[in-house]
Amino acid sequence: MAGRIRNDDVARVRDMAGIAEVVGDHVTLRPAGGGSLKGLCPFHEERSPSFHVTPAKGLYHCFGCQVGGDVIDFLERIEHLTFQEAVEKLAGRFGIELRYEDSGAGPRRPQGERTRLLEAHKAASAYYSEQLSSAEAVVGRQFLDERGFDAAAAAHFGVGFAPNSWDALTRHLRSKGFTDRELTVGGLSKEGQRGMIDRFRGRLVWPIRDITGETIGFGARKLLEDDQGPKYLNTAETPIYRKSQVLYGIDLAKRAIAQQRKAVIVEGYTDVMACHLAGVETAIATCGTAFGGDHVKILRRLLMDNDTFGGQVIFTFDGDAAGRKAAMRAFEDDQRFVAQTFVAVEPNGLDPCELRQKQGDAAVAALVDRPVPLFEFAIRGVLSGHDLEQPAGRIAALRAAAPVVAQIRDQSLRPEYARSLAGWLGMEVKPVQEAVTQANRALKQQSRQPTQQSAAAGDAEPAPQAVPRPDPQERRLAGPRELLKLAVQHPDKLDGSFDELSAGLFSHPAYVQVRKIIATAGGVVSADASWMRRLSEAAPDDSVRSVINELAVEPIQVADGTLDRYAREQLGRARERVLTLQIDELRSKMQRLESQDPAAHSAVFAELVTLEAKRRKIREDSLGGD
Repeated sequence: MAGRIRNDDVARVRDMAGIAEVVGDHVTLRPAGGGSLKGLCPFHEERSPSFHVTPAKGLYHCFGCQVGGDVIDFLERIEHLTFQEAVEKLAGRFGIELRYEDSGAGPRRPQGERTRLLEAHKAASAYYSEQLSSAEAVVGRQFLDERGFDAAAAAHFGVGFAPNSWDALTRHLRSKGFTDRELTVGGLSKEGQRGMIDRFRGRLVWPIRDITGETIGFGARKLLEDDQGPKYLNTAETPIYRKSQVLYGIDLAKRAIAQQRKAVIVEGYTDVMACHLAGVETAIATCGTAFGGDHVKILRRLLMDNDTFGGQVIFTFDGDAAGRKAAMRAFEDDQRFVAQTFVAVEPNGLDPCELRQKQGDAAVAALVDRPVPLFEFAIRGVLSGHDLEQPAGRIAALRAAAPVVAQIRDQSLRPEYARSLAGWLGMEVKPVQEAVTQANRALKQQSRQPTQQSAAAGDAEPAPQAVPRPDPQERRLAGPRELLKLAVQHPDKLDGSFDELSAGLFSHPAYVQVRKIIATAGGVVSADASWMRRLSEAAPDDSVRSVINELAVEPIQVADGTLDRYAREQLGRARERVLTLQIDELRSKMQRLESQDPAAHSAVFAELVTLEAKRRKIREDSLGGD
């Protein structure tokens, strides 16, 4: 076949390309005895290492999935290369000159697409770096300087500048022999109204490299006021760039991650730079996407994350609502780690880059040295949405937090966090443990539902279950359920006092969600012909939407009398529960004040009398007395 690499050159690549070095880019290897190395297999999920490399023989083999071969085969599999692309990449890395059957040592045959795209990105990265020193790039240098990054830092991370020209990069790469199709497929250029134009213009540019150090894409930050694009613009998905499988800075951090058994996940390119310059060389970031399952796989292999060896993964989220939401997403993925997972939150909400600017390198290092366990951060994030000063708030918080504790897969940790939750709530341990056990039972039942639904509905995908599903037969929850059914089916039978009821009064996490959705939709006083549609649109996911639909179709339990009277009774009972909780709280307060502060005791007593009168009035008006 014309252009085929000569067999003896292929043999030289096999002999000279160190398989331990190549595999080590993707898997942390430990001595396994007998001249063998072992690690977690990159080709299948496992918790104990069964992937072995024998450098003396130049071979690898996994005893779990039975995959094995030589260094060329490994590179083909791990990076999805053709045989020729793998040989050419190894030859370039280890300085081996290749010859081809049809041309001897002369010009090489056309390379594979992946190799061409990588070379185009390498050339683009060099071009952008050169442009950073141009007169036009002064705004980019100012941006870096303001954040404490000098020319040496920019060079270390390969930061560059994309000229504010329609096709400066395109023309440059054409002059290097790259075709318009290669530039388009690689995401470096795109088709404009008058021909090919650059994807990035007038922006500061960071090269995004894979774990081996090859540039596969770019992230670009807006600098100019007339730039109508987003603040950050990344390379689109290409044959060599998949954002869900890329971690920015992984090429620089991989050795430190393997040695320290620690990875620090930050949120942006400048945060990675700040951490590395501050001595936190294990810092990495995602590229325009949330941290997900593919990222977990990469880190597990580097951390040697298995049942015997642990490690640490530290997320640097903000302490605000967005940070808590990100933490809950990470909480889901945390269950796939054996390593301990933590959150490092700067008290004033500063990200690592801002922290380094204001307080220096030592502050960044200190931030990741005092992390909070992710489980604790997630649970406390749930509690922060409730009023823990009130009994109703504490009960609602328990109902919301118990499912979080129940999701902890490590059964040895679950009781510990149940005890911690009791302390954070100021409650006895036993009821908290019971709530966690009940939530765990509900989660197990819920996990069986998709299989049952699938059997009933063929291949249809079941709705995702984001919250535990309430049991319609649970007597303790009958009142909240009936009241919500009325609010969903007959909002006109309720008045504005329903909209004043706190969500925590509805006890079950699913009912709390529905009450919040009703408030988001404007409350029952705003209900009209579009009421159900508005509730459905306000639901955060299919699981809550499913509960709303269930409440909408389930018959209301009117034993006798009219629906108007029934609605008045249900709302009255709810309002009475609110007053009863307040009265109980005041009575407790009176007991504490009786001997300490007689004047305050009298004031509380007067307030108690007023509340008792209100409760009697509600009973008379809506419940017909005792």
